[in-house]
Amino acid sequence: MFELLIQYIREGRIKLDKSKFDNVLATYHDPCNYARKAEKLFGHGYFDEPRWILDQCMENWVDLYPAKREQFCCGGGGGTMTTGYNAERILYGKKKMDQIKAAGAKMLVVPCHSCHGQINNIKKEYEMEDLEVKYLWELVADCLKV
Repeated sequence: MFELLIQYIREGRIKLDKSKFDNVLATYHDPCNYARKAEKLFGHGYFDEPRWILDQCMENWVDLYPAKREQFCCGGGGGTMTTGYNAERILYGKKKMDQIKAAGAKMLVVPCHSCHGQINNIKKEYEMEDLEVKYLWELVADCLKV
C-alpha cells in the first residue's frame, strides 16, 4: 500500500489538497507488523514511507514520542480484539493512549486494521472520545483534489 500510494502521488495520478485538515493536529502510529516486525523479518520496516505520504496530505502533524522503532504497541495486535481478554487489551493500550495525549493530537493516522479497531475501541476508556482515527489510505482519499 505504501509504495503504491507513493508511486501514484509522485506520478501525479493522485493529486492532494493539503488544506483539507489545516485546523486539525494529527499524529501517526507505527504498527508492530508494518514497522518493527517487518524490519525484523524482511529487513525493511515501513517508517519513512507513511510519514512521506502524511507530509503530502497535511502540514499540521507531529510524530509521537518515542517514534518509529521505539513506539509502543497499541495493544490490539495478534488478534487480541477477539480473544476475550478485554481488560488486558485495554490496559496494554494505555501507553499508546498516553503517547497520543502527550502529542496533543486530535487525529490519529494508522495503516493497520487491528490498530484502527483497538484505538477506536479503547478511546472512551481513556476519555479520548473526540480522537478521530483514520486509515492512511482514508486520509489520502479525503485529501484528493476534485
